[in-house]
Amino acid sequence: MSTAGGHRLGRSFGWLWSAYAISTVGTWLAFDAFPLIAIRVLHAGPAQVSLLAAAGLAVGALLAVPVGPWLEARPKRMVMIAMDLLRFAAMLTVPIGYAVGGLSFSQLVVVAVVVGAADITFTAASGAYLKSLVLPTDLLVANGRFESTMWTASMLGPPLGGALIGVLGPVVTVLANGISFLLSALGLGAISGAAPAGAARPAPIAGQVLATAGWSIGWRYLLRHPLLRPLFVNVLLVNSLIMAGAPLLAVLMLGRLGFAPWQYGLAFAVPCLGGLLGSRAAAGLVRRYQPDRVLRAAGTVRACWPLGLVLVRPGAVGLTIVIVVELGLVTSCAIFNPVAATTRLQLAAPEVIARTLAAWSVSTKAATALATATWGGLAAVLGPRAALGLAGLALLLTPLVLPRRADLAGVRQPQPASSAGVRF
Repeated sequence: MSTAGGHRLGRSFGWLWSAYAISTVGTWLAFDAFPLIAIRVLHAGPAQVSLLAAAGLAVGALLAVPVGPWLEARPKRMVMIAMDLLRFAAMLTVPIGYAVGGLSFSQLVVVAVVVGAADITFTAASGAYLKSLVLPTDLLVANGRFESTMWTASMLGPPLGGALIGVLGPVVTVLANGISFLLSALGLGAISGAAPAGAARPAPIAGQVLATAGWSIGWRYLLRHPLLRPLFVNVLLVNSLIMAGAPLLAVLMLGRLGFAPWQYGLAFAVPCLGGLLGSRAAAGLVRRYQPDRVLRAAGTVRACWPLGLVLVRPGAVGLTIVIVVELGLVTSCAIFNPVAATTRLQLAAPEVIARTLAAWSVSTKAATALATATWGGLAAVLGPRAALGLAGLALLLTPLVLPRRADLAGVRQPQPASSAGVRF
């Protein structure tokens, strides 16, 4: 499959990328669909909506804890297909329940939990599968394409989803999301052929590893690895603190400051352009400056933006502040994320990569749920603006736990025979 610049990652990667794009568009079309259904169809209150948001993350993460050891010995592509089909089936129950008048709040919670656990399993399997599908020299380009696709979907999906809900009713985007998982499974099923020569292949699990195998081995590996440990802790802290502030900003903008829903949507749609620019620039920056410098710089810059959200005020000035802050945050994250994902794949040992990625994904979901609940409590006591400020101050400390440049200096982007003109 070719792209602008003529760089080819192969037909199999093309199917994988297409499957990812379809399911990602479906997910963003259905962005916040469950809270909307809970409020407008089931007349749920704030406590129930918060429970719904936290349950999918926390319980889904708990259910996914034993996934790593189970996943390691199984064909990753088949696991991904199974998780797509499971998510399709779970999502399909919502429009069916709505159509027959039997949709309940407990059903939404169960679906959120099932989909949350399946998301974690799929993510762990897909990372391991990607490493076996493309050459080491192409990992950053591949991750950059995924990142660019995600930001495109996040920019276009919610407005289109809102329009579809306005015309066709509250569950239409859930149905579309379910169908996107089915199409993703079909795309993954179309992959055939051997991996390219030089791509990483699953290694047999050594006897010593088997002796200690279990649900905790992914965490043990992450916490003992001198480079993965600080990267893991940094990503955990940054992602959870950013996500913890999202509902507080929504309460502040849509409540006290009186912004209209379309203004709130605009404030987060426009910065996604920075996601496209950042993800497309990542590979070029790495070729020029090397991964260690890009990772440290982008990881530091992204921590500086969210504190600016405490300055939001009513009117055009406040809207501009949010857009500028989010644009800077999204752009720096879009540079950091594919470089971090590539570094993680390069450093993880093949015999434990699925368990390592599963532990990473479970931890991220659980930390986000915990931080969201904690900052919700802080907002109840201090107010949303003060709680946002505390999250911003905490984020300023996160670059301290990034891997040191002296340690990262050994991580280098593998160079192909000719890298001229490689773009995505």
